[in-house]
Amino acid sequence: MIRSMTAFARQASTGDWGDLSLELRSVNQRHLDIAFRLPEELRVLEVKLRERINAQLSRGKIDCSVRFNRADSQQSAFSVNKELATHISKACREIDALVYSSSPINAMDILRWPGVLQYEEQDMSLVHDALLQTLGHALDDLIAAREREGDKLKNMLLQRFDAIDVETTKVKAVLPDIMAKWKEKTQARLNELKIDIDENRLAQELAHIAQKTDVDEELDRIDSHLEEIRRILESDKPVGRRLDFLMQELHREANTLGSKSIDKLTTKASVELKVLIEQAREQVQNIE
Repeated sequence: MIRSMTAFARQASTGDWGDLSLELRSVNQRHLDIAFRLPEELRVLEVKLRERINAQLSRGKIDCSVRFNRADSQQSAFSVNKELATHISKACREIDALVYSSSPINAMDILRWPGVLQYEEQDMSLVHDALLQTLGHALDDLIAAREREGDKLKNMLLQRFDAIDVETTKVKAVLPDIMAKWKEKTQARLNELKIDIDENRLAQELAHIAQKTDVDEELDRIDSHLEEIRRILESDKPVGRRLDFLMQELHREANTLGSKSIDKLTTKASVELKVLIEQAREQVQNIE
């Protein structure tokens, strides 16, 4: 199933140890990029959290935010690291002197400094287990959201590709008439100029120009790319990079179609194809 890279999930857990909440935010990114915001006492789990996310996601910028509030029974059991608080207070006064500031030191700011408040040793194993379980549930929700969004992207892409089929079918239908009219127009112009030209030489030149303006190969390659894209859209694996490459190939063929055009219809079709392909490419940027 196609997955979008844009999604959000939130999970929470509560126990005798306190309250945990975890948020996952995902946006499009060429590679997998994971950023964490963890409480100091839970930073030890960052490696395990990263491994869990790596195992289930392949692309996207992932922001993982965790909040942890100890239970009241745990919060009441703390002491102040007076030595650290003294060093912080002294450093603040030295900085105040350097910037000629007489502002008083805020005690609450010092208390917020990591390590100033020292809680009595708490068995964090239950908190760690709860956090890993909470992440698992959040990842399930995030993936489900990415799949729902991916299904919408898939439908939008198929609409664009069906429209591309319509344009290429139009061109294929009128190509014989375009070439015939072009040859008639060329012959009529030569007759007007009353130029005596060797018929064999003229036939060779017309054949050469017809070959240069022939777009059958480009149309066939567009059909081939669309067939491959539709097959890829049914895959259960991450396909974003492959789809992005095929969008570039489609755009190249549409450009060539325009450069070879000898008729307003094929020129218009080339422009319409490039618009549709660009719309599809913008959606592909969001696919994992």
